[in-house]
Amino acid sequence: MTGDDTDEETDEETLDPDLPEYQRLTAMAKFALGLNKIPWLSRVGRPLSQEDLEFAEAYLSALGFPGSHVSAVETWEEAAVFAENPDWNTEWWEAEEQLRAGLITQAAEDIDEADLTNALNHIAGQAAGVATELVSGAAIDAGYDDDEFLTAAAGAMVAACYAAGLVLAANAGEDHPFALKFRLLETGRFPLGVIGTTFSLF
Repeated sequence: MTGDDTDEETDEETLDPDLPEYQRLTAMAKFALGLNKIPWLSRVGRPLSQEDLEFAEAYLSALGFPGSHVSAVETWEEAAVFAENPDWNTEWWEAEEQLRAGLITQAAEDIDEADLTNALNHIAGQAAGVATELVSGAAIDAGYDDDEFLTAAAGAMVAACYAAGLVLAANAGEDHPFALKFRLLETGRFPLGVIGTTFSLF
C-alpha cells in the first residue's frame, strides 16, 4: 500500500522506535500522507485487465467467496444503479465487518487505544479530502452529477482507506482482504461490492 513521506507531527515520535506501536503508527502516518499520490478512479469504466481480475479474485478468495464472478461496471450511471440495489450479499458485508472488528482487536494489543483512534481518524480525514474532490471531478468529466451517489462513492473510498489503515495497525500483511481490495483502488479502479455471487468493479 502507498505511503512514503514522513509525518511532521505525530504522537509516535515520543515512543521507542523499536516497539511495534511506533513502527505501525509511523506506517499509518506515511500511508495517510501518500493518499494524494494514488491515481484514484483513473481506470473506472475500462475493460478489466488481467491484473484487475487477479486482485479481485484474490480479494474474494481471501474473504471467503472464491466462487464469485467479477463483473465490470462501465458507467457512473450503472455504478449508481448497482449501489441502489437492495439485494446486497449480506454474508459479504458481514464478513467485512467481522474482519474490521478483528483487526481493531488485533491492533489494540500493541497500540494504545487513543493513539490508534487518532491515527485512523487522520487517515480518514486525509482520504475524505482527496476522495471528495476526485470523485466529483471524475464524475463531472463523465457528465454525471448525482450528488447523493457521489457522496456515497467518496464515503466508500474513505472506508476502504480506513480499512487499509487497520491492516497496517494490526500488521496483517499484504494478503489481507482489505489490503487486496485497496490495491484495486491503487490501480485506478473502484470496487463496488457483491450482489448475489457477482463482485462488481467500476
